[in-house]
Amino acid sequence: MGVTNPKTLVFFAAVLPQFVDRDQGRVAAQMLLLGLVFNVIAVACDSLWGLLAATARDWFATSPRRLSLVGGTGGLAMIGLGVTVAVTGRKD
Repeated sequence: MGVTNPKTLVFFAAVLPQFVDRDQGRVAAQMLLLGLVFNVIAVACDSLWGLLAATARDWFATSPRRLSLVGGTGGLAMIGLGVTVAVTGRKD
């Protein structure tokens, strides 16, 4: 998903050249290596978040009470956000 995102390409074009040592040569290879390191770290972090979310989902799903509390908390959060937007909205 991030590969086709134009913001990612702009970020890499703006940030990666700062870490390239032109005196060492092989600028393109250095850029590719830095991009690869970024992608490895991103995949590792995203995988960790996915495993954590799956574990949390399983923990919440084992108890109907916990699942109900999560739904109720989410509903209260939405109501709170709606009230906040209504109270602090534009005064046109």
